[in-house]
Amino acid sequence: MTHRDALEVLARHRRDHVVVTTMGSVAVWPHLSDTPRDFHYLPSSMGQGVPLALGLCLAKPGLPVVVLTGDGGLLMNLGCLVTVTQFAVPLTVVLIDNGLYEVTGGQPVPNAGRTDFAAIARGAGLGRVFPCETRGEWEAAAEEALGGPGPVFVWLKVAGERGKPTPAAPRPMAEQIARFRAGIALNPCAPAPG
Repeated sequence: MTHRDALEVLARHRRDHVVVTTMGSVAVWPHLSDTPRDFHYLPSSMGQGVPLALGLCLAKPGLPVVVLTGDGGLLMNLGCLVTVTQFAVPLTVVLIDNGLYEVTGGQPVPNAGRTDFAAIARGAGLGRVFPCETRGEWEAAAEEALGGPGPVFVWLKVAGERGKPTPAAPRPMAEQIARFRAGIALNPCAPAPG
């Protein structure tokens, strides 16, 4: 399946989820969804999308969050999966595995095609894991993956594309943050829960 195929399925099955995009997904998702509950995160260091999404779940209990992360980014912060399993939160980690550092020049990700991300997710303690190699498999699993208790791990194998430029978010970060806060009714001055 292509990256766009994978995100089209997500767009069809998304309910009231917040969707946090990182890296290559930032170039695709805005063509499928542009709501205040979409947040495009392009940090200077990869691997921080899952911790950001977990933070959103903890700051706003009950907020369902989907985070789209790449294989290269997840490999840079595998420990985040162990951290995620410590909390019963409605978080769905969707791994877009294309075997490449696509937005930095198309270099192969170490051990591309041989790393068993489903085994890693299960080993980290995630009980609901959905590996999907085709669009049909993802279509069949999407409703269950996005509808049940979290945290959840979805591993989508997609075709890699070399020569793609680093994407830009569809709006400046300050505007994204203000729009996103309004979209989830998050008061930036409120005390942290708990």
